[in-house]
Amino acid sequence: MPGDDATNRIKDNQVGQGDITLGPGLRQDGEKIISTKSGFLKCKKPNVFWIDCHQKRYVPAKGDKVLGIVTQKAGDIFRVDIGGSAQAILSYLAFEGATKRNRPNVQVGDVLYAKLLVANRDMEPELVCIDSSGRSQDLGSVGTEGFMFQCTLGLVRRLLSPDWPLIRLLGERIPFEIALGMNGRIWVRAKTISATIAVVNALSCSEHMTEEKMKEMVNSLADALAGF
Repeated sequence: MPGDDATNRIKDNQVGQGDITLGPGLRQDGEKIISTKSGFLKCKKPNVFWIDCHQKRYVPAKGDKVLGIVTQKAGDIFRVDIGGSAQAILSYLAFEGATKRNRPNVQVGDVLYAKLLVANRDMEPELVCIDSSGRSQDLGSVGTEGFMFQCTLGLVRRLLSPDWPLIRLLGERIPFEIALGMNGRIWVRAKTISATIAVVNALSCSEHMTEEKMKEMVNSLADALAGF
């Protein structure tokens, strides 16, 4: 719960004597580590800890890959809605191959898959659609097709976990493309509209399912699609 002292639990799960990285939901208060959210304490090796909670409000964090909607073109920058308290800015040069003469073809209303380069409460969030070597690495506009929907932040983290089998199960029966935004947005595109809707429904309903229930759901959806 908010205000709980998580110091001892973190030390019990700490690997060696290395530095501890605190993620969302935890903060340092002197010698103590205090929870700022209600949820489950999670750990990723070697020593990354965070609170996994059921929430929809997104707080931008540096390095997060997010899905955003272009809301404005202003001079040399785009303004992008990423679901945070303030809109993010994106330079037209932050695309692979972009130059002053060769500008990216991005329009208001386009959906972008981008990474947060700057994220703190004293500055506007700043996005890029390239990595450190200037390559897009699947970042950029996701195109005009497909469907984007909102979900909880916890569901996105589960879908990104290698232990969560749903995407693998769906991919074995229904070919589709997916982009997972840490801001609680998911974009999906399949071969047909019916298949896209089926995948979206499966993802939306899966948050509290067991693996057996997921298998049953995926098989029933695939069988239903075969009859279209």
